[in-house]
This record gives sequence, C-alpha cells and structure tokens, in this order.
Amino acid sequence: MSNEDLATLEEELVEARAELEALRERAADREARAAHLEDQLAETRAELSRAEEEARGRDEALAQANERAETLESRVRAAAERYRALALERSPELPEELVAGESVEEIESALAQARETVAKVRGHLESEAQAGRVPVGAPARSAPDLSALSAEEKIRRGLDERPR
Repeated sequence: MSNEDLATLEEELVEARAELEALRERAADREARAAHLEDQLAETRAELSRAEEEARGRDEALAQANERAETLESRVRAAAERYRALALERSPELPEELVAGESVEEIESALAQARETVAKVRGHLESEAQAGRVPVGAPARSAPDLSALSAEEKIRRGLDERPR
C-alpha cells in the first residue's frame, strides 16, 4: 500500500469518524427527544386518567341528581293528586272527569274551566226551569161563576155533572 492509499484511507477514516460522531449526536438528540416524548406521553396518560376519573365522578353525580329529580317529580305528582282530591271534595258539584292534570297549575286551570262549565250548565238549567214556571201572582182556581146562567141552564148543568 502506498502513501497515497494510506492518506486516502486516513481521510476516509476521518470522514467516517466525523460521520459516526454526527450519527451519534443525531442518535443522542433523538434519544433525548424520545425520552421527552415518553415523559409527555406519561403526563398525557396521567391527565387522561384524571379526566376519566373526573368524568366518572360527574356521571355518578348526574345519576344521583336524576334520581333526586325523579323523586321530586313523583312527589309533585302525588301532591297534585292530593290537591285535586281535596279540591273535588270541597266542590262536589264539579265532575271529576273535568278536573285533570299532573301539576298544581294544570289542576288549577282545569278547576277554573270546570267551574265555568258548571256555571254555564246551571244557568242554562235555571233559564229552562224559569220558562216552565207559572207566574207567582196567578189567580187561584175557583168554581165557574154561574150567576149569569138561567135556572134551566143551571139545572141542565147540574144533571150533566152528576155521577152516574
């Protein structure tokens, strides 16, 4: 081997070493980046875990709130039904079929409409009853006045009315 070959080999060796050093630096950079990304991944996983735990807690709270709301709704319906029963008990003239609702407000509205309907029907019935009544000042019924009849007419009439 000649000096030139040796020099070329040394140059190639220096270049290879420089390239190897550059590769090592890039590998170290990439390892550092990979370590950093792994740290970020671990942090993200921890955040995800906390978020999932928080979501479970909120789901449980929401389920409890829904249960309380359902309980309150059933209590409101029961109270409205008790109110309806009491209102119908206090106003026996109102038909039960006209008073319906699931809340106190709905029952109040139905009660008002039922009272109005009953008042209209009552007024109509009273006006019909008034039409069929005999006036209060009508004269009493008495026997017919026979004073204008002749004696013969009175006898004939008496014989006609006699039981046979």
